[in-house]
Amino acid sequence: MPKKRLRNAEERTYGAPSLVLRRSLIGGIILAVLLVVVGLVAYFNRTPSPASSKPDPHTTSAQPSAPSPEATASGKGVAVAAPPKTSDPVVFAKAATKALWTYDTRAFSQAEHLAGLKRWMTGEKKYADWKSVTDQVPSPVLWARMHDNHQHASASIGEGHFPQAFKTALAQDPGAITQAYLYAVTVTGSQTLTWQGSGAGAEARSMTLAVQCRPHQDCALAAVLPNAAP
Repeated sequence: MPKKRLRNAEERTYGAPSLVLRRSLIGGIILAVLLVVVGLVAYFNRTPSPASSKPDPHTTSAQPSAPSPEATASGKGVAVAAPPKTSDPVVFAKAATKALWTYDTRAFSQAEHLAGLKRWMTGEKKYADWKSVTDQVPSPVLWARMHDNHQHASASIGEGHFPQAFKTALAQDPGAITQAYLYAVTVTGSQTLTWQGSGAGAEARSMTLAVQCRPHQDCALAAVLPNAAP
């Protein structure tokens, strides 16, 4: 592997135990909603973790910061595309995955990129696992190193689908999902990382996201689950 190619996983951290627990709960809520287990009630009535006290991502404070002078000069516009207005969880999940796998350290700071991703999140704090999303982004230190090497990532999205376990549970109890309207969607595709000197490398990837699509509302991202579900 070329020395200059810096992979996201190189410095990925998973936070304090409480945040790890929160991510596990977000993943479990998908099955809990459908299987109507006791853990669902515990989830709904738990004491909010520090991560849940973050501002509502749909307020003005959660909007992306102004682009840096370098970003403005590059003509790149915004760091992250706006989320699509759709009620289809698969369509939304594919767009969200593309947003997560696409970034440009040459033109934007890590903070600008995260601010753009924040717009994709659900405003329902009990379901929003922001830490699971930020874990998909290079850390500030790694971002700076990637910036020095002019690295940027692009994504090619293949297909999206409901995992088989999710479809089976939903078929057995269609009404169970109406508590939170969280859908598990697995998306496959590839990510290409390009760096200074015309270097580039691509890898196949897959990801399972928790997407909230309440009736008569546009879908929003709730979390990235710890493991991709087939």
